[in-house]
Amino acid sequence: MASFTLQGIPVSRGIAIGRAHVLRPAALEVQHYLVGQEQVEAEVVRLQQAISAAEQELKKIWADLPADAPSELGAFLNIHALFLSDPMLAQAPLEIIRTRHYNAEWALVTQIDVLLAQFDEIEDEYLRERKADIEQVADRVLKLLTGSATSLPAVAGVDELNAHMIVVARDISPADMMQFQNSAFVGFVTDEGGQNSHTAIVSRSLGIPAVVGMGNASQLIAQDDWLIIDSVAGIVIVAPPQIVLDEYRDKQAALLRARKKLVRLKKTAAVTKDGTAITLLANIEFPEHAAAAMEVGAAGVGLFRSEFLFMGRNGVLPSEEEQFNAYRTTVLTMKGRPVTIRTLDVGADKPLNEVDAGTMNPALGLRAIRYCLSEPQLFLTQLRAILRASAFGKVHILLPMLAHAFEIDQSLALLAQAKSELALQNVSFDANVSVGAMIEVPAAALSLPMFVRKLDFLSVGTNDLIQYTLAIDRADHAVAHLYDDLHPAILQLLAMTVAAANKSGLPVSICGGMAGDIKLTRLLLGMGFRVLSMPPALLLEIKQEVMNMDLPLFAPVVKKILRSYDPAVIAEAMRTLQLL
Repeated sequence: MASFTLQGIPVSRGIAIGRAHVLRPAALEVQHYLVGQEQVEAEVVRLQQAISAAEQELKKIWADLPADAPSELGAFLNIHALFLSDPMLAQAPLEIIRTRHYNAEWALVTQIDVLLAQFDEIEDEYLRERKADIEQVADRVLKLLTGSATSLPAVAGVDELNAHMIVVARDISPADMMQFQNSAFVGFVTDEGGQNSHTAIVSRSLGIPAVVGMGNASQLIAQDDWLIIDSVAGIVIVAPPQIVLDEYRDKQAALLRARKKLVRLKKTAAVTKDGTAITLLANIEFPEHAAAAMEVGAAGVGLFRSEFLFMGRNGVLPSEEEQFNAYRTTVLTMKGRPVTIRTLDVGADKPLNEVDAGTMNPALGLRAIRYCLSEPQLFLTQLRAILRASAFGKVHILLPMLAHAFEIDQSLALLAQAKSELALQNVSFDANVSVGAMIEVPAAALSLPMFVRKLDFLSVGTNDLIQYTLAIDRADHAVAHLYDDLHPAILQLLAMTVAAANKSGLPVSICGGMAGDIKLTRLLLGMGFRVLSMPPALLLEIKQEVMNMDLPLFAPVVKKILRSYDPAVIAEAMRTLQLL
């Protein structure tokens, strides 16, 4: 077989070598037929039994969870269990069988299509990608209906005939990934997914090489094909020649040796050669992620994406008590290190509210702070929960997608109201909790004086800042090539933000994707940023890079980059920067 290379989205740095284990989605094998009236209830029972069996599978996976398994996998199991018990999945397909006489598989797939269409309307990219959980839960039930295998091969040796396994699939359920703990699994390749998908989150936490969003890799790759995953470059090499295999085995060994050395840096201060202290924080999506942040020696949590607490609940919002417990758990786990909690960053989607989600352009609609201000009781509940958690450690509140002065004023007024309500109830909280703004809309970066006068800190969300500045949907593969961290407009907005923050004495950090990209670390620190927040799995590598820097050497090169509007000049200056 001739060798070929596929390009995708790298979500976890590393190299994996093994044979392809292609998982075909059960949905592709679904039969479509009508059942007679006398068979309807039997078909209903068949689907009910499959759903019950899927619930038992998840319970068994939970019970067999290894003590050292990443904690967020347990959270994913809970989400899948919630979906299985949700009437929209557990009851609606039964009615389709009864009213339309569809067979069980057809009824389930029909209902799943309805749910997926609703998820497509969600404005927030992170939550929009949660539709993968719906698909994965449905796939589990369909496997049981069709009798497909749900487990992966047992541990295999590493030889020419029985190599390590690289899973190739349209998508992979986090629950299914639990079985990979006891398999020859060393990497995965998926057709779907993005930087914020569950597969990406799990791969980063496990440190497993992965490339997602590959389009049709599961159709192009054959069972047992030799594969190389280079998740630094974001490529998968199919049927590589021996010389390429040997080259990548050498690279893989070198990477493993380097990672073992990084662990020694856990308790080492992130200080450059010239003595500049840099603060490295962790981004987390779940309270359980705080433990991973502590394991790598993070100085705190720079971004807790609280929207996870609100997702997959069929419109049932988390109570103040539930939110408080999640925030308190995080704060206590961090043992006095600061925790920055971003308030709900979600769009006007039906699972969270009854507002029509049929927005023409969701990215420009009622999302983030706009949504929270339109639902003041929901916002007040979250603010009270965060304030209550602030009594147990250092907490900062981060407001997403601010663009107008009145948004700042209204948010601060609601925070004051939340404080008053708690004070009347004699509930403890930090009265001086810091409040900051996410700089992720060009309008915010261009009107920083109104932010620095009213708020305590700034945090740059580079993912959305790039999306809105360059007018690209970063979830759309058709325009993915236009997403450019080094576009002159992006560099100018970043430089303006750090300059305004420094002038006013406000702390400023970057919590977006650029902060975890080691190729950009020298540029960001050279521009003046001193606080970076990233996924925990990336922190030690970034720390090592920081410790090898001599910042005064960067100044002339960074000035050249910021003065230029020529991509070729910027690219050449970036290469020079890496050599200093």
